[in-house]
Amino acid sequence: MEVNVYNIKGEDTGRKVTLNESIFGIEPNDHAIYLDVKQFMANQRQGTHKSKERSEISGSTRKIGRQKGGGGARRGDMNSPVLVGGARVFGPKPRDYYFKLNKKVKTLARKSALAYKAQNNAVVIVEDFNFEAPKTKEFVAMIKNLKVSDKKLLVILPEANKNVYLSARNVESANVQTISGLNTYRVLNAGVVVFTESALSAIDNILM
Repeated sequence: MEVNVYNIKGEDTGRKVTLNESIFGIEPNDHAIYLDVKQFMANQRQGTHKSKERSEISGSTRKIGRQKGGGGARRGDMNSPVLVGGARVFGPKPRDYYFKLNKKVKTLARKSALAYKAQNNAVVIVEDFNFEAPKTKEFVAMIKNLKVSDKKLLVILPEANKNVYLSARNVESANVQTISGLNTYRVLNAGVVVFTESALSAIDNILM
């Protein structure tokens, strides 16, 4: 599959690049995508939730009623879970939600996500670019020129670029990512994926 290469002014350079069929042309695997997105979302969870158990409640431990003959359920002290202000039974405890996912599954998931974007013509290739200084105005002008300003964007760079990152930081619909940090969730969450030429050339080293 061939895609036109544009410059940051939105002009067609007259050149084309061929998307790697073993990445952008595969049959997407939905289950691999599900697992990778599930792991990504799980890793965002802090797992710091906590409720107090019976032994942690501050209160008297005196038995508040006799065992039988009270006409109701047996109750111990004021910390009993059946009483208002008492402890919680089997409440949440701090935990780590991380789970392992094989590298091959993660790679397949990222390929599948990119394949979906290619099928929907949601992949744009732009010449390598840089800004002399962080300028949100220049970044907004670029995405308008590329006619993707109304889309949720994921811009993929070959390596970290502070000026480009800072220029895009205040654009709510845009996210800048290096090729090494490419992940399934962000690809799927974007309406359009914009690759620089160098990033597209480096993708084979990441996903092959």
